[in-house]
This record gives sequence, structure tokens and C-alpha cells, in this order.
Amino acid sequence: MCMFLTMSLCADAVQGVMVGDEVRREKVDILTVNNRPKPDKRLFCSEAVERKIQEVTRQLTNMRLAWMFVNCYPNTLDTTVHYEETGEDGLPDTFVYTGDIHAMWLRDSGAQVFPYVRLASTDKRLQRMLAGVVLRQLKCICLDPYANAFNKEPNPNGEWMKDITKMRPELHERKWEVDSPCYVLRLAYEYWKETGDESIFGDLWIEAVTQIVATFRDQQRKEGRGNYRFQRRTERQLDTMNNDGWGAPVRPVGLIASAFRPSDDATTLLFLVPSNFMAVTQLRHAAEILTQVNHCDNLARECTALADEVSEALQKYAIHQHPKYGPIYAYEVDGFGNQLLMDDANVPSLLAMAYLGDVPVDDPIYQNTRRFVWSEDNPYFFRGKAGEGIGGPHIGYDMPWPMSIMMRAFTSTDDQEIKQCIEMLMRTDAGTGFMHESFHKDDATKFTREWFAWQNTLFGELIIHLIDEGKLSLLNDK
Repeated sequence: MCMFLTMSLCADAVQGVMVGDEVRREKVDILTVNNRPKPDKRLFCSEAVERKIQEVTRQLTNMRLAWMFVNCYPNTLDTTVHYEETGEDGLPDTFVYTGDIHAMWLRDSGAQVFPYVRLASTDKRLQRMLAGVVLRQLKCICLDPYANAFNKEPNPNGEWMKDITKMRPELHERKWEVDSPCYVLRLAYEYWKETGDESIFGDLWIEAVTQIVATFRDQQRKEGRGNYRFQRRTERQLDTMNNDGWGAPVRPVGLIASAFRPSDDATTLLFLVPSNFMAVTQLRHAAEILTQVNHCDNLARECTALADEVSEALQKYAIHQHPKYGPIYAYEVDGFGNQLLMDDANVPSLLAMAYLGDVPVDDPIYQNTRRFVWSEDNPYFFRGKAGEGIGGPHIGYDMPWPMSIMMRAFTSTDDQEIKQCIEMLMRTDAGTGFMHESFHKDDATKFTREWFAWQNTLFGELIIHLIDEGKLSLLNDK
């Protein structure tokens, strides 16, 4: 049973009712007049999350921002978490929708619940739900380490069952993306560090890490093309792979090939740099758990050795000497010397590497890269009347993603830059109080994905992060 916490907070808050081009402002209690589902319609309730919502809204005098925070921060719990106290093995089981697509992406689900991990030690039911996400993800890895998205129950009539790859009914989609298992390791590691719970790191964990390492090794492509190929009958070029499903050629230099980007778009050059950086970090995190919890030194050494090899290769092949910005990180490389200079909004991205902890925020090459990606020199940077940001070919021209604006704020050390990001996020929600996948640079009412839980919860994470960093006055400065 969940106890809902209430408080009186009356001020000029935004109810979100559109009247022409204006948003009607009324004196309301934003904890009760908001765009969340009614309490009895919420899929999962956490007392710790409700307390955090109260804590944050008490501090925010910027009422529109407070209203958006109340809508966004709990959106993953409210609308996408399908939690069972005990699965078939007596352990918790949690299946997380992405939002408007009723399948579980390893990346999205890991990122969606990540902002709640910090509260897990104060809320045992929340902790158990998060344990259920990790366990479900580990099972997914063991089922197929190459797949990116899974069904809650086997579906032999799934939308992508005709893809030319090793599809099976348990899979929603089988696009190989290096970041997918990285997000599994990231969530497991942060869960362990926050809760100290070792109970979920048993045989399933060992098997999943073993599969991840083997898959990464296979996709270093040192012995031929590896075990993965993919084709789809489609008119959309980036939904399939060229060269009979094997993708562009690579020279084996120690990097890991990723057939697809975090956007689920096919890579141009298969060594996707930000995903390889993420692999280095998360392999080292896995080694730490394997050493301290499992005392599985051999597998831990495999993780560390692979991380070291990829890290060394990144320093040799991922850096480009740009005539304007100096040394920057390329987005994709192939080991032959070819480098793709761009950034995509979806995380991991070049911009997000400091947010993920893959590079220090003061790394000079990262700072050069950051300036490059937030400029017209990045072919997928768009600036217009409504706002500016990084997009990508997944949606196409003139459609920046709020996720990129959030990553800019997360990785900024400039208060004015952060303030600009918050103001832009507030004015590009189309009056809905929620984040969207993308918006048109000149008209934010033209947007994609009305219900995208990852971006909503990420917005809540950003507001909490900025308060923790002492930026409350910046948030309240209208």
C-alpha cells in the first residue's frame, strides 16, 4: 500500500491548458493539479520518490518549472513500470516500457529507472523494484546478447519477426548496439553501490557478464566478421545494414563494432566512439563487482583487459585534429583512418560522455569536442526561433532533441549556459509539461513522441542534480 504525501503549495503555477498561443496560469496546488495519472492509475508508487517531489517543489519558486518537474520526474514509475513481487524463481521481476512502445529496450529501461537508484536505500519496495529491472535485464542478455529490445511475453507475430537475423518470439527487435549491455552494467553497478545488496549478483549475473565479454570480443572482429548480421525489408536506409547485413568494413584495431547507434539507426562506420568509451567504463565497473562480490578473478581480469585494450585503441583512432577546434573525438571510425565528424542526440553521445563518467568534464579534448558538437559545424546541430540543439538522422532535419539540451546542462560549468538550457526546455514543451523526443527548431508545437518516459525522468534528474550542485537560485531566477 502506498501512502501519498500531500502539501499545500499555492502560487501562480501552470496548469497546462492551452488558450491560443498562451498557457493559462492559475493558482493551483501543483501536487494535485498536474498531468500525472490519478493515484489509482499509477503503475508503481514509491514513498521515497513522492518525498523527493515534495522536497524539490518546496524549494522551487519558479512555479512553471515546479509543475514540469512534478509531471516528469515520476513519469517512468507512473506509466511504464510493470512490477511483480515474485517472478517464477521467487525473485522480483520488473518489465519497463519505453512509453508509447510497449517493449523493453535495455538502454531505455536502464536509463529510465536510473534517477531513482539514489533513493533505493530509503525505500525497500523501490529497491526491490529496481532489483527486478536488473534481473530482467540480465535474463534478456542471457537470452540474446545481441538484441536491443524485448517483449514482456513471447510474441511470434511481432512487428520485426521477419527481419533477416536470428529473431525469436521473445525479442521485439534485434539490433546490435554496444550501449545496450553497457546500460545493464551501469544500472547493476549503481544499484550495488547505493544499496550494498549482493543478492542479485549470482549465477545469472556471472552468465550475463560472460556473454557480454564474449559478444564484445566477437564484435572486435579480429577473426572475420563475427556472429551478427542484420537486414530488414524497408524503405528507410538506416533501419538495415549494407554489405549483405555485415555493415561497412572495419580494420580490427581493438575497438568494438556497433551495428546500430543508440538511436537504433545503423552506423556509417562501425566503431561508434561514445559507445566504446561507455564500454570501457562499464567493463571496469563489472570487474569491480566480480572481484568484491563474486571473487571471480578470472572473469574480472577479462573485463579489465578488454577495457584496457579498447581504451588504448580509442586514444589511437578516435581523435581527430580539427582545423578549427583542435583535437576532438570523432563520432565513428573504422580503423582504416576514416572518421565521421558529427554527434547524435541519443545517449551515449559525444556530448554525454562527461555525464556518463566516461571522460572528465575538464578533459581538453572533450571540451573541444563539446564546442564542436554544439555548433553548425556538427551537421546535426539545428538552431531556430523555438530553440537549438542536436538532433540526428532518426528524425531528420531541423528537429533538435531536448535530450541534447539536458546533456548540455548536465555537462556545463557555466551558469548562464545552464540557465539558457532550462529556459529552452521550459519553452519547448508545447504547453504539455512533458519532454518530447524532438521538436521543430522554429515551432515547438511540432514534436515527436508525446509519451517518452526516458526524457521525462531525465528532466527530473537534471533538476535534482542542479539543486544538489547549488544551482537553486539559478533555477528560480525567472
